[in-house]
Amino acid sequence: MAAIERLSPAGMHHNPAYSQGIRLPTLALQILVGGQNGVDADGGIVGEDDLAAQTAQALANVAMVLEAGGARPEDLVSLSIYIVGDLDLRPAFGAWISFWADRGPPPAVKMPRVVGLADPAFLIEIEALAAIIEG
Repeated sequence: MAAIERLSPAGMHHNPAYSQGIRLPTLALQILVGGQNGVDADGGIVGEDDLAAQTAQALANVAMVLEAGGARPEDLVSLSIYIVGDLDLRPAFGAWISFWADRGPPPAVKMPRVVGLADPAFLIEIEALAAIIEG
């Protein structure tokens, strides 16, 4: 059975926070995680003006969706972290690094800046894709 391959080819920058690409086998079970914000179970915003806190909560929400789909954070193959405006992205990146810790080769990650999100108090939104090989 084919495996998920995290690509960081020779001749390219190697960063422990992300992979340059991911090769998925045809029969990988995929779990798409819709945009997650820094909200708690009651819909309250965690860390109203705190990018790191909102990122940590959004990542925790991603992990809960993955678990509901039978996956783990280690199964992530792609992560998009949308950040509002010109905020310093280092707190969000730091929260991501802390979340990933030493789980092994990371997924492909992108951090685009956006004009705004569904609620003006949201500083971040994270969507993700996980893939697992059943069997």
